[in-house]
Amino acid sequence: MRMLQKKYIGMVLLLLVAVAASAQKAERDFIRKGNRLFKDSVYVDAEVNYRKALEVNPKSTISMFNLGNTLMQQNKLKEAMKQYTSTTKIEKDKSNLAQIYHNMGVILQSQKDYAKAVEAYKQSLRNNPKDDETRYNLALAQKMLKDQQQNQQNQDQNQQNKDQEQDKKDQNKDQQQNKDQQQQQPQSQKDKNDMSKENAEQLLNSVMQDEKDVQDKVKKQQILQGGRLEKDW
Repeated sequence: MRMLQKKYIGMVLLLLVAVAASAQKAERDFIRKGNRLFKDSVYVDAEVNYRKALEVNPKSTISMFNLGNTLMQQNKLKEAMKQYTSTTKIEKDKSNLAQIYHNMGVILQSQKDYAKAVEAYKQSLRNNPKDDETRYNLALAQKMLKDQQQNQQNQDQNQQNKDQEQDKKDQNKDQQQNKDQQQQQPQSQKDKNDMSKENAEQLLNSVMQDEKDVQDKVKKQQILQGGRLEKDW
């Protein structure tokens, strides 16, 4: 019974080894085909083969890195960055890591994200301090970052000056409006006074007319009364 059990286990192990060997061979074949297509600039087909290699072995850093390069050549920068980032999490070889971070720096620099590009190049140099190309890219990215920051400061200063100038204009406008209102107020008061004077004159004329009417009535009554009081001689 024990002999049969050992024999069965041995057969299973051999089967697993055969499956693993077959998977490794399939992965290598897809990678090699992808590399040939990449070299011939047939990037779409190269991408297909690298993805097939990853289906066989999802943790294949070679396939991930090469797929990132292929996506980068197709200007699929966001997808390429995703592949590179995933690769850095499992890749152990310093030389490979240096290449990955270098390519990440190139993408970030092309997107004018100079601060992150500088950090990517620094990471690349930490893994391979002798890479002169990365060192040159780092110096260039640092200069462009400095220029970008200076330009931003100039823009902020210009905007601040514009805001201050606008505030000054608004303040002058408010002052002018207040001045205009103050100038208009006496005129309005004068009109009011003129109207009061006119009303007073009308009232005075009315009173004088009423008084004349009263005097005329009195004189008339005196004449009538005088006529009635005359004696008849």
